[in-house]
Amino acid sequence: MRIALVNIGRIVSGDWREPVVAGDCIVCDGGAIQHVGSADKTALAGCDVIIDAAGTTAIPGLIDSHVHITFGDYTPRQRTVGFLESYLHGGVTTAISASEVHVPGRPKDPAGVKALAVAARRCFETYRPGGMRVHAGAVILEPGLTRADLAEIRQQGVWLAKAGFGAFPTPYDYEETIAWARELGMITLVHTGGASIPGSSGIWADHLLRLRPHVSFHTNGGPIAMPDADYPRLVYESDMALQVCTAGNLRTTLLCARLLTEADAFARLLVATDTPTGSGIMPLGMLYTISHLASLAGIAPELAIAAATGNNARVYGLNSGVIAPGRDADVILIDACAGGSKNDACAALANGDIAAVGAVISDGVPRFVGRSRNTPQTMHPVVVAENRILHDFAAPAH
Repeated sequence: MRIALVNIGRIVSGDWREPVVAGDCIVCDGGAIQHVGSADKTALAGCDVIIDAAGTTAIPGLIDSHVHITFGDYTPRQRTVGFLESYLHGGVTTAISASEVHVPGRPKDPAGVKALAVAARRCFETYRPGGMRVHAGAVILEPGLTRADLAEIRQQGVWLAKAGFGAFPTPYDYEETIAWARELGMITLVHTGGASIPGSSGIWADHLLRLRPHVSFHTNGGPIAMPDADYPRLVYESDMALQVCTAGNLRTTLLCARLLTEADAFARLLVATDTPTGSGIMPLGMLYTISHLASLAGIAPELAIAAATGNNARVYGLNSGVIAPGRDADVILIDACAGGSKNDACAALANGDIAAVGAVISDGVPRFVGRSRNTPQTMHPVVVAENRILHDFAAPAH
């Protein structure tokens, strides 16, 4: 499918170093972005669908790098089906597993945690709930796992390793398994803050600086934050990415953002939700944290969006998260909400409002055009201007 988005008011790239791209048109062909710039005849030739953005803002599809996947589009923690498809209506086109720890009766022996990670990954290789891409299968590091075990599942495609829920006596005991996972090319993730579930323990800066993972998960607390004095240590004594989550501590989210900005290390700030958990399901969680950063931390909305898109893509090695030719065709159109006091998405986010989602394109396919079922209507109506495919891309009315 070849689609074009025209009459775009502003293109936010997702790259924090060059957050805005010139142009009013994006063309996607197959699953990739082909053209970003002006809507000339050459660019629009052969398009199956043309979407009139009506002056709204195009940004990369949001990447939620902390979602507790299980199997299918179901969360046992909140007894709810369809939550991932609902997140897509909040602009999330990619979800990354924070481990399948919520699977009822989940195994804790080496054979079991390996099987769980491999099965989860395989189950989402071709399954896209609502059109969302899901990177599932984060092996939970438990005592007894060997380097050979990790090498075995690495060969089967598992590339995420999570520390924090295992039965090790102290957090320091994860050091060897994390080092093995890094050697094998896996992205290593460590729970940060107070204990979040029975059986886990608090993990603070001393632990993280010894373990050296790629990502400090929910650095702002999941949901309980570590002491304030630990945050400058993570910023200045390490190069790990610091993930802030909607379901964590808002005050320390703002503290992390300020410290990373002052250290000229903004690329290390990642936005995620850490849901579904005891805090519930948050389809608009990513948009809320973006608005918190833009309205309370003094961060430009374009940069806050980059923390939720391009920064996540860089740390996790994904081809999505940035609007540029050759990148994955995951694009959303956002705007100020109808009835609000602002006239465009970035002004609304800086005001502390969420943005309205007017269209979601993932893998080059329009998933809906016109109105998300989870946000208010856009200030400027997004419509399908031309359509040569027998399909109604409008979301169901509500």
